[in-house]
Amino acid sequence: MATILDVARQAGVSVSTVSYALSGARPIRPETRERVESAMRQLGYHPNAMARSLASRRSNVLALIYPAVERGVGGTGGEFVHAAAERARELGYQLVLWPFRPGQTSEVGNLVRQGMADGVLIMEVELDDARIDLLERAKIPYAMIGRTRDVSHRPSVDVDFDATVADAIAHLTELGHEHIAFVNHSAASLAAGYGPTVRAGEAYIREMTDRGLTPIARTCEDSPLAGRELTAELLAAHPAITAFVTMNELATFGVMAELQQLGLKVPEQLSVLGIVTSPGVGTMSQPPLTTMHSPGEHLGRLAVECLLSQLDASHEPVPNRLIPCVFEPGLSVGPARTEPVLIPQHR
Repeated sequence: MATILDVARQAGVSVSTVSYALSGARPIRPETRERVESAMRQLGYHPNAMARSLASRRSNVLALIYPAVERGVGGTGGEFVHAAAERARELGYQLVLWPFRPGQTSEVGNLVRQGMADGVLIMEVELDDARIDLLERAKIPYAMIGRTRDVSHRPSVDVDFDATVADAIAHLTELGHEHIAFVNHSAASLAAGYGPTVRAGEAYIREMTDRGLTPIARTCEDSPLAGRELTAELLAAHPAITAFVTMNELATFGVMAELQQLGLKVPEQLSVLGIVTSPGVGTMSQPPLTTMHSPGEHLGRLAVECLLSQLDASHEPVPNRLIPCVFEPGLSVGPARTEPVLIPQHR
């Protein structure tokens, strides 16, 4: 088993420098820290968390507030969580999940004040999020994976929803699509001011309007059944629709299932483009879904670095970042149909 001495030899530094890199007791140069971290990875060295805590008077724990953990961690959300946990481990910290909802602000403050975590990462951020206000009043270090309404002085990393939606609509219109429906998250999330729901919905309406096209935007509960019901409703009300843009992974399965049930061919008759999603979702559909992959891994790692730069002066500051989703080709998007399609009114 590798020791701290082995790490020091591998990195070409003193044992005390390795100790400072682990504890944050003194600032060290970023390039030196990188050599130490690289040596730790190569040797498989894992510091004794309890010893470090006693020496630095820190818990060496980062808390990730993620309300959706109650529903299980998987898909797109899982990418954020797994990447953040991995980056925390690389930097000598442990990541713990706290399933607190926006209304549970006092519980968050109590646990941090009790020394249960050195800092907090927050997901599922609302535009007006009471958790952020509490953390700021309590002077608790935090970073958001998401954004409140104003982030000019708040540390955050997030998906660039404006750029992502613009790219999605541009791709479809280049293929001749003009009647494009947008399937968003639930009405409850919109009413609560959930950042992704609000920002993506606004971006869709803006992109369609700027192109002289009529927006067809709907909220949808996060379930395949709700996706099926909404698809049937939309096609009955707007039979000219040639493409769906979905930002609701579970509802997307329902969209695809309903089109199949109606005997409509994808993408020959209708195209489906899933945005802010994970690669695995695309492979679970038939035909494989064309997607715009959420930068969850990148953002999860950046968020940890952003938080640690507030806890340890030796970490370089991480500016607020917006990262667009990446287009992942599938088989569910094609040119807009030129002939009208008869949409069955009953199953």
